[in-house]
Amino acid sequence: MSSAHHPRFRAFTPRDLDGLLRRVSLTDDQRLALRAVSSVLPFRTNAYVVDELIDWSAVPEDPVFRLTFPQAGMLPAPDVRRMGDLLVRQAPRAEIQRAAHEIRMRLNPHPSGQLDANVPVHEGRRLTGLQHKYPETLLVFPRQGQTCHAYCTYCFRWPQFVGEADLRIATDDIAATDSYLRVHPEVASVLVTGGDPLVMSTAVLRRYVEPLLRIDTVRSIRVGTKSLAFWPYRFTTDRDADDLLRLFEEVVASGRHLALMAHFTHPQELRPPVVRAAMRRVRDTGAVIRCQGPLVAGINDSADAWARLWEETTTLGAVPYYQFVERDTGPQGYFGVPLARGHAVFRDAYARVSGLARTVRGPVMSAMPGKVCVDGVTEVAGEKVFALHLIQARDPDLVGRPFFAAYDEGATWFTDLKPAFGASRFLPGLEPG
Repeated sequence: MSSAHHPRFRAFTPRDLDGLLRRVSLTDDQRLALRAVSSVLPFRTNAYVVDELIDWSAVPEDPVFRLTFPQAGMLPAPDVRRMGDLLVRQAPRAEIQRAAHEIRMRLNPHPSGQLDANVPVHEGRRLTGLQHKYPETLLVFPRQGQTCHAYCTYCFRWPQFVGEADLRIATDDIAATDSYLRVHPEVASVLVTGGDPLVMSTAVLRRYVEPLLRIDTVRSIRVGTKSLAFWPYRFTTDRDADDLLRLFEEVVASGRHLALMAHFTHPQELRPPVVRAAMRRVRDTGAVIRCQGPLVAGINDSADAWARLWEETTTLGAVPYYQFVERDTGPQGYFGVPLARGHAVFRDAYARVSGLARTVRGPVMSAMPGKVCVDGVTEVAGEKVFALHLIQARDPDLVGRPFFAAYDEGATWFTDLKPAFGASRFLPGLEPG
């Protein structure tokens, strides 16, 4: 794509945070609190997000600012004070890291069995950079893709980015992945994820994708990415943007479905014209863009935001896919929305959009048993209940079977729910907690 404008990627990290925050009127104590949070949870943004997506006149309420910059409420106040005190007295790095590690371990860094129940075993060896939760789907975490163009404050994969090796999920053993897939023909779909695989060069991404095209049982390939929102130049003017699109074309030409699983959190991310140009280029390869993101307090917890997001992405030729519930890890207490309110937001937004946008499913919890969808709040046999079903499950026999949970206005996650009608379990094989 020829253009006189070839932006160069420029990242900002915690050492830049104080300078960036001087764009707005914050007190020294407020800036210190945000620095304290960034010493525990990851912070990374870039010049495109800072200059093109954030409305600095609306900070601190601006949704993209809340989406990408640390917020004091993301950690308990005592932890913020503790980390702030360490920073003020310029404590040794090792002391700061010990305190940060202790706080992180209280934040449930790997929920839903990611480091035990989801890790496949092949020829007596645990393949720690793969996740095989559902029979037909395998997740691959390329070692070189375990960062992002910018980090979302709500991200449930935050342990990938905090510099603690024991918390990372990553692999560069492409041969082991190939071998595993060949003895597991039930895997029809491979999701390449991270981090963000599109921080990798196309040449490196190709090393992970090309072997999949030699396995007949793999019928679809998905790439999980936030790059359309946070660095759309990856598809337009980056040095290997054209190479990336050629790789997409090769996947489609092989007869496989290629889906770019794009994370959009707020319609403000669709505002710059380059996003629309990038989406057109992706669609021209034959790839499908499917859009998903979580419902997040203080960022997009309104029906208006979601209705605009779904209608605008549909107009741009993308497919609304999932509205997720904020997962039970990291700063969920700050960003989580109760399930009852979350469903009300989803329902109201869903009612405002055209049929083409009603491909979206939600609110969905990626919980230990599988993807649990909140279908609504109703009354059955005189009891107010949540109606739910599993869209996807570890046990395929549970998929699509409706079940009921006792209504709980404050419940924010599957583990908060109890079976309705005094039952001991939701379904045979589906226990509470």
